[in-house]
Parts: sequence; C-alpha cells; structure tokens
Amino acid sequence: MARYVFITGGVVSSLGKGLASAALGALLQARGFTVRLRKLDPYLNVDPGTMSPFEHGEVFVTDDGAETDLDLGHYERFTGVPARATDSVSAGRIYMNVLEKERRGDYLGRTIQVIPHVTNEIKEFLRVGEDEVDFMLCEIGGTVGDIEGLPFFEAIRQFAHERPARACIFVHVTLLPFLAASGELKTKPTQHSVKELRAIGIAPDILLCRSEHPIPEKEREKIALFCNVRPDAVIPAYDLRSIYEAPLAYHRAGLDRAVLDAFAISPAPRPDLRRWEDVIDRLENAEGEVRVAIVGKYTRLEDAYKSIAEALTHGGMANRVRVRAEWIDAEIFEREDPSPWLEGFQAILVPGGFGERGTEGKIKAAAFARLRRIPYLGICLGMQMAVIELARDCAGLADAGSEEFDHDAGRRRFTPVVYHLKEWVQGNRTVERKPTDAKGGTMRLGAYTALLAPGSRAAAAYGATTIEERHRHRYEVDIRYRDRLEACGMVFSGMSPDGRLPEIVEMRDHPWFVGVQFHPELKSKPFAPHPLFADFIRAAVEVSRLV
Repeated sequence: MARYVFITGGVVSSLGKGLASAALGALLQARGFTVRLRKLDPYLNVDPGTMSPFEHGEVFVTDDGAETDLDLGHYERFTGVPARATDSVSAGRIYMNVLEKERRGDYLGRTIQVIPHVTNEIKEFLRVGEDEVDFMLCEIGGTVGDIEGLPFFEAIRQFAHERPARACIFVHVTLLPFLAASGELKTKPTQHSVKELRAIGIAPDILLCRSEHPIPEKEREKIALFCNVRPDAVIPAYDLRSIYEAPLAYHRAGLDRAVLDAFAISPAPRPDLRRWEDVIDRLENAEGEVRVAIVGKYTRLEDAYKSIAEALTHGGMANRVRVRAEWIDAEIFEREDPSPWLEGFQAILVPGGFGERGTEGKIKAAAFARLRRIPYLGICLGMQMAVIELARDCAGLADAGSEEFDHDAGRRRFTPVVYHLKEWVQGNRTVERKPTDAKGGTMRLGAYTALLAPGSRAAAAYGATTIEERHRHRYEVDIRYRDRLEACGMVFSGMSPDGRLPEIVEMRDHPWFVGVQFHPELKSKPFAPHPLFADFIRAAVEVSRLV
C-alpha cells in the first residue's frame, strides 16, 4: 500500500507547489522508490478543457485523453511517469459524480451533504491505484483558507486519520516575505498559515519555506518552535535560475531526507542523482545559443505555452545549446510585415490555439519560414495554417480556409482545406462528433498511432516508422487536397493507420519545415528530449552557423 504525501499551500498562491511536488517525486525516484503524482483542484470547472489559457495556463493532455492542469506536465517532466485521467480531479468533477449518483438513487434517499458524501468521493479518488507505487504525492490546489478548498482539506484530514500511523504526511508550502525597510524576513505569515491549517485538523510534518533571501538559522528555529515541527523539517526553498535545479537544490536543503524521516524509513537508500547532474551540466555548459520565435495568440501569458517552452529547452539540451525563445503576438502580422520582426531568428514555431484571432498572422509566419528557408515547426493549428498558406500560394486554392473560422452564415465563399472532424477511429471503435456537441471533452483527445513514411524527415527524427502521440483538436486537414499540395512540394509523411487523417506534413526541398497535428511538447522531458524538438533545434543550430 502506498505512503501518501499531501502538499498544501499557504499565505499566497503561485508558490510552486507543483514544482515542489515534481521535484520531490524525482528525489524519491532517485532513492529507488516508485511514485505517482496527483492534483486536486478546488475550482468548479469539471476540467480545464474549456477554460481560457489566460485563466489557467495550458491544458495538459494525458495518453488516455484527460484534459488536466498544467502541473501534471511538471510531474511528467520530472519523473517520466505518464499521467492518467485518474491523476487529476476538480471540485466540479467531484460534485458532478456525487450528483449523478444521487440522480441514479445510489444514496438510497439519504440527504446529500459535503460531509460525508463529497469528502467520501474525494477519498475514493485518492485510493485509485494505491497498490501500484511506493509513494503517492497529492497536491491540493489553492491555499489553505480558501472556501472552495475546505472539502479537500477535510477529506485529506479524514483520509490520514483512517490510515495506519506514518502512512500519510503533510508538506506545507509557505512564503517568508522580506521587508526591505526593516531588512527582515517575516515569519508571521507562515505562522498564521500553519495556524489556519491546524484549525481544520491538519498538522504539517514539513514546512517548505519560499524565500528570496537566505533564511537565518534563528528564523528556522523560530518557525519550528511556533509551528510545532522539527528544525530540520523547516526546508528553505529559494528562487532558482532554472526549474530543473529544483531536485538538486531540494536535496541539498534536506527535503527528501525530511520526508523519509517523517515516514520513519531508515536506513534510507542512497540517492542516485546523476540524471539531474547531467541535466544541469547541459544547462550550465551550453556551447552556443539559438533564437526561436514563437508566433502565437496567448503570448501575454507564458504558461499558456508552458510545455512548448520546456520542450524547446530540452531540445537545446540535446544539442548542448541555450534556446532563447521569444514570444510574438500573431495579431501583429495581420497589420504589419513580419519580416522586420522575424529577421535574425534561427527558427520559427507556430503553436496551437482555438478561434480565428491571429490566424492570418500565423499564416504569414509560416510563409516567411517557407520562403526564407528557416526551420519551422507548426503544432496543431500551426500545421493547419502552414497547409492553408501553401494551398493559397501554390495549389490554386486562393480561397483556402478552415471551417473553424469560415463557417458562419454570410461569410465569403471558401475552400475548406481544414474541416470539422466528425468521425475517427479510436482503438477498435468509431467516435462520432457534431459541431453542435457540448465543448467539454468532445475533441480528438489523447494518444493515437501514426505511421510515418520511410525516408521522411519525421521518420529520421524519430528513428521509427510507427509512433504514438497525444492529440487535442476538432479540425483536420482534408486529405482530398493531398495531390495538389504534394505537387507544391509538401509531403504527407505521417498518417493515421487507416490513411484518412494527416498527422505530419513536411516540405520536400526545405532545410527543416514540419507540421504536426498532435502535441509533441507534452511528452518531452529534460532527460529525454522529444525527437522532433531535438531535430528542430539541431536544424536551428545549423542555420546559426551559416549566418
């Protein structure tokens, strides 16, 4: 049966609970333990799938098709353990499950209440797969004291009370603000946060204290005394230059040692940290730099493209170069010539997105990369815009467009080179969708197989002709226009097994021009860079050497 580590937060949000959870998972792995990480979010959305990226950052998609919080991306990148639908739950999903049971009569006419029905549903979520791993790390979203989070805190309190001694521990992440006027770190916010946590029946075993300044020993002792934890369980968490320094930094601070002590695991296996030492070596000893322009529509919030930013960093590690990613709003190119903006970049990436805003700018970015022979990676919508650009410029389809933007009544006539996907094969069944279906969870989601053309750039990058990648989209490039596009130099180098859905396109006579319908960034890791990102950055390095 797994041991449980519950990670909570206090004082303010965005303290890095997800990163701390991921780093702790990596450290436990380094000591030979198996781990799984989970996120419990208090918001009432059923999942983040219909939320704006400006509200919640990117949506991370699992192999089994769940749309989840971006923290699951951190979990995968640090541990390499593929996330599952059962690793993410929201208050909305919990309440929906409870209400569906009530409608079916499962509660036999009882009055439905937060305690015990909602809390029991949360505990059922926690128990899934508990016999599969040594440690289950569960992050509770939000901060202690949030009204919507109270059922989750009560559920984990009950859960720990029902387990044997030393089967569950609590790690609380807090902030130690620095007051410049007095030159002091203030511990009172942490004390109040722990007091709030203890008031609902949870006593933290470990405090992870975020600080921009070194924490004096006397302050650590003060925190330990007032918060009723051991002094060596007050762990400093300082700002880092890179998130990938976190495992080594937390190990030096004693986090993994404190966790094992709290579980009375002794003697503790020695950690093997060579994986993370190599990651840091590749980061700190880069042998060059390349500039990559990311032309997107959510550029005001970098978390909207979190996995892409990290996958580019991983591609740089694979080539021992530093990647300087620069964000450019695609809407600018709808008003201005992209040339002054894109000159000087060694590569251009156009990511996914939804809706019409910025799409003509993305098309211009794809044209610039194609005609100037600059390495280009188009992901999801970025692939579709590259296809539409070539169809308009070369394939005799000047009115080429997408049903995603051009289906409204009264709009100009257009050729739907990209169409709404109404039917596809998933495993051994056919999935059907209509444009009028509810938005949540109705896309082509999760891992699907693609067959790659032997000798193609994609096959060379992967070193394989059969791959599996994660999808999140409603629209597809129409295979009816394949002959016209291939006559213009485009190669349909990756297809679904039934040959109906294009997965990868590339330009034949171009240094590196690839569009993919899936999201390769979701499977990239610092110790295992995604092959497409590694090859993309390799091509950018070659361009930089020619300049």
